[in-house]
Amino acid sequence: MDIVQIITLAILQGLTEFLPISSSAHLILVPHLFNWSDQGLAFDVAVHVGTLIAVVTYFRRDLKQLISECYLAQCRHQTSPSTNLAGCIILASIPAILVGLFLSDFVEIYLRAPIIIAFANIGFAFALWWSDSIHQPRRNEYALTYRDALIIGLAQACAFIPGASRSGTTIMAGLLLGLDRQAAARFSFLLSIPLIFGAGSLLTLKLMLHSTPVDWFALLLGTLISAISAYACIHYFLKMLDKIGMLPFVIYRLLLGAFLLIVLVPNA
Repeated sequence: MDIVQIITLAILQGLTEFLPISSSAHLILVPHLFNWSDQGLAFDVAVHVGTLIAVVTYFRRDLKQLISECYLAQCRHQTSPSTNLAGCIILASIPAILVGLFLSDFVEIYLRAPIIIAFANIGFAFALWWSDSIHQPRRNEYALTYRDALIIGLAQACAFIPGASRSGTTIMAGLLLGLDRQAAARFSFLLSIPLIFGAGSLLTLKLMLHSTPVDWFALLLGTLISAISAYACIHYFLKMLDKIGMLPFVIYRLLLGAFLLIVLVPNA
């Protein structure tokens, strides 16, 4: 990997992991457009670690409060809004974990085609626009029920389709369930922590089973850049979300889907 490829893919991973525009689609398409060789399993692990560092660092106070309040609630045999939120995060993670364990090979073989990414971008763009336009905010993430968490978890599992977007599907589900935009985004980002950790662990396990040489410079640089870009993305996305809504991302997804159908699909 040359320096341009490292920087480009690391920034892409950092930005698209948390914006509702599909990180997997961009990491498939950009190398295809520039005729780059596959970045390899080790680099995928590195940029996942970078985004995990970013989200944990950004929400460090929330996570510290969540863990401490859950511990106190367990000691006192009580429930609290924090224990409820923790339970919702755990429950909502289960569908995606199951899909990742049992269907990841199917996704890798059959669902990475440009035409699928194009239609997923367009279809989920309309779903995101619809959910944002009709949503009636009335609560935050601490008021989620386990039923709500399961629905959001099933929506997250749909993001294994390249082009669907993990953050896009979870924010969409949160909006439809009555979360305000900030709450839907925060829950989506908190929900990413176990999933990114699990995906990174699985990739690391696969990497350990291979004997290919490792370019440590590329890995360290990729981790650093993806962490910085992901942290900036989370900060400014949450800061601007109430002002801009989902429409800019809907338009971007429609344009990307149209581009794929016009340019890439006929040549695939």
